Amino acid sequence: MNTVERWKQEKHPLDVVKDVKRYADAEMTFDEIEAAAGDGEWERLKWAGLYAHGRQDGYFMLRTKVPGGRLTPEQARVVGEVADEFATAPEQYGGDEQNPVWGDAFLDITTRQDVQMHWIAVEDVPEIWARYDEVGLTTIQGCGDSARNVLGCPAAGLHDHECFDAQPVVDAVSEYFTENREYANLPRKFKMTITGCRADCAQSQINDVGMTPAKRTVDGAPQYGFHVRVGGGLSDGPRMASNLDVFVPPEDAVEFCRAVAQTFKELGDRTNRGVCRMRYLVQQMGAETFEEAVRDRCTVDLPTRGTDLTEGYRGDHVGVHDQREDGLKYVGFNVIAGRMGGDEFVAAADAAETYGTDDASIRLATDQNFLVTHVPETNLGDLLNEPFARNYRPDPGPFSRGAVGCTGSEFCNYGIIETKQRVRRWAKALDKRIDTPDDVEVVRMHMSGCSASCAQPQIAGIGFRGETVQIDDPEGTTNEEGDNIVEGMDFGLGGSLGTDNEFLDWVEHAVPADAVIPALEELFERYAAEREDGERFYQWCRGVENDRLRRIMQRADANVAGGVAREEVADDD
Repeated sequence: MNTVERWKQEKHPLDVVKDVKRYADAEMTFDEIEAAAGDGEWERLKWAGLYAHGRQDGYFMLRTKVPGGRLTPEQARVVGEVADEFATAPEQYGGDEQNPVWGDAFLDITTRQDVQMHWIAVEDVPEIWARYDEVGLTTIQGCGDSARNVLGCPAAGLHDHECFDAQPVVDAVSEYFTENREYANLPRKFKMTITGCRADCAQSQINDVGMTPAKRTVDGAPQYGFHVRVGGGLSDGPRMASNLDVFVPPEDAVEFCRAVAQTFKELGDRTNRGVCRMRYLVQQMGAETFEEAVRDRCTVDLPTRGTDLTEGYRGDHVGVHDQREDGLKYVGFNVIAGRMGGDEFVAAADAAETYGTDDASIRLATDQNFLVTHVPETNLGDLLNEPFARNYRPDPGPFSRGAVGCTGSEFCNYGIIETKQRVRRWAKALDKRIDTPDDVEVVRMHMSGCSASCAQPQIAGIGFRGETVQIDDPEGTTNEEGDNIVEGMDFGLGGSLGTDNEFLDWVEHAVPADAVIPALEELFERYAAEREDGERFYQWCRGVENDRLRRIMQRADANVAGGVAREEVADDD
């Protein structure tokens, strides 16, 4: 049994929730919490949605679960108000100047349709939870080795491209697992996605359980339900999910997911945390044997597969789109790297109520953007003229539209490089400096600060993961050994999900950060000259040998050495 597993066995992780209230009442410091409960408490606190940041001693990151990404305006307003009031840095960490771009009191939309906030003091958590309880929100099991936030299509119920609205199933599965002690202590995190959308917006191929729309014929009539993929994931050892030969009716979705969790709970590895994820279990057993194990543990009979209704992978909902109802629109706003002010999120909630119908909502997307729904066409102009709407335009350039960034070294203990500011700066610079072909609406560029893949770089056309790079440069940062060290990254090309799904190739390793933009300029110059009609950038990269891609990128070295097109481009917003 590994150390983390021992901590989880010493005390049920969900018991930490009541302990948080005790720590808050006593206004305990981190040292006092550890003295009272041991160092295993930091792991168990994740079940309360709390991460202790070593980089900001004494403060937590708080993760709010949003099943399917769907928020009422009232819920979104509370989330924004909590960020504005409580996610504030103390003066010793810079106060409202702690971040040169976003200042203070911001929130992050994540790739799992969650909301993260930083600088949360333990004494404020009970008040936050009380406000959340009033509007039906929770942070419980936002983190930890448990069922995480259940993903769904952010435009569920809005458009004709879906076979059925799966949000009720998302809600039912989320409700079943949240605070369920039987399935709260799993070998590792357990990620599910459920959608009725043909475009697989919820990324079934990279989740532990991915349920996508399907149909079969029963007594001459069509029955809609789900096909299932299992064992997908990223980080080290990325794996595309495997198909199971099952058809799951919507009414049986909760029981099916329970049976998968039971299989994982009983058969998953609890000794080596490096291979504890469910994808390793599926890989080891094989999909057919894993399916048999699930069927053995499922209390309902599972028919075999019917007709698959997934047609591809959409990737985002940025822009102005028609809803099913005549005269209604939903608008996808572009939030580069997912970070925005709490007050801006409140403004978006207010705008949804002001300009939308009674059914208006805020939807969080897996690309770190958000939607405002149920907007009458007559109100569209007023909505788009709101200050927040001008900041997070629904008509961005292709790099801004496809930019995703993890938390990075600013807050994360694992982060090697800073990500949020860099992603925003790079995306804006590339939109100005690279003349992409007219039919290229989006270039997916994802940056993770380490190898953990929180920004999902493996599925991007351009992917980065943080590294430190030793260079021969007297102006470089010097480490304890006297070496010149700068922030850098592994550089990958050619990833995507969908019918042509493929993880990117890590084409070049340990590239200094200031060499990246010139390298991309060289790549896109060749892409524009050589592409076939309609060929996407990631498709072109796959057709070019890696050695040639490296040679193209290295042509930029002379410019970098001469001080031209450096990474630290100006942010002139």
